[in-house]
Amino acid sequence: MHRSKNGHVRLADRPADYERLGIDPVQIAQFEDGQRIGTEKGLYEWWYFDAHLDDGATVVVVFYTKPNVSPSGPLAPRVTINITLPDGRIYDKLLDTTPEMFTASKSTCNVKIGTNHFVGDLNRYHITATIGEISVDIELTGDVPAWRPKSGHSYFGVEGREKLFAWLPAVPHGLANVRYSIGKEEYGASGSGYHDHNWGDVPMQTLMHNWYWARASVGPYTVIASYITATEAYGYETQIVYMLARDGKIIADDDAKVSFEMDRVVIDGKTGKPVADVTRYTYRDADTRYVVSFEREETILQAIFTERMPLLKRIVARLIGFDGAYHRFTGKVTIERFEGDARVEHFDDRAIWELMYFGKARPGV
Repeated sequence: MHRSKNGHVRLADRPADYERLGIDPVQIAQFEDGQRIGTEKGLYEWWYFDAHLDDGATVVVVFYTKPNVSPSGPLAPRVTINITLPDGRIYDKLLDTTPEMFTASKSTCNVKIGTNHFVGDLNRYHITATIGEISVDIELTGDVPAWRPKSGHSYFGVEGREKLFAWLPAVPHGLANVRYSIGKEEYGASGSGYHDHNWGDVPMQTLMHNWYWARASVGPYTVIASYITATEAYGYETQIVYMLARDGKIIADDDAKVSFEMDRVVIDGKTGKPVADVTRYTYRDADTRYVVSFEREETILQAIFTERMPLLKRIVARLIGFDGAYHRFTGKVTIERFEGDARVEHFDDRAIWELMYFGKARPGV
């Protein structure tokens, strides 16, 4: 992408962009999953992992340099663990630590926050984290190569004053072996795992009004799909990010060939945001069409950002009208392949996806 329709957003893909960033257009280097940006005010970074396990549990672990919605402060390391058990119990844990508890390598992924550790080499990762009575010990082995949309760097605004949001799916899909314990209860299971890495230089809510983001493993396919709507300042411009792999090889990642649609949009009772029960990405290439549909069955996390802020910040956020909310869903994903009008493949499975809603709900949208 090429400069966008109205010039507000571009996904860097010029030769000069790759040269300036010191990265290859295709081949991803280990340092790209190391620390990519500083920790001073205004800058943020995080390393994310999720897995759906064969025992029916989902596990999400994130290491942050600072809370993702308030990066304007100095280094304030945070670890979060979210576990949804097969019986429906949900544990949502958050650990805030001090700056001296954080170290990260710039040459490879090796992040430490206190005794918690997120380390790997674009293929194999080991993640350990403990918050209160909850502990996780995760081994992740990729079976789809590291990938990024073009350079992975999206720039918002006019050149010279561009704002950055960067994204690297270091393990688009892999095998996760997870040991997790809740108090004296200990569990071990394997399943489908994923790891990505984000960083930027302004609060995300100043760039993005909302986004849907999903990843799934279905039959021989792996998909990563995102539909991003920029803020009013950037013309509510939309961007699609899309990667489809089959048997570990990437077969489709040209966002220009993808369309997005939503069905059954309802207002979430807790957050007041419009939420689609069904989101669908359609990739068209000559006579071949891939249709990936996500159908919500359960909302496993609803976070209203102002509820997680100290009182003074909550008051300020309400005064300035910031009412951001985050939703994480589980449900059914379906992948269909059509040749002409004939459906030649159909697979479905469980998936995890999210809706991040920074802005106010837009009437009629």
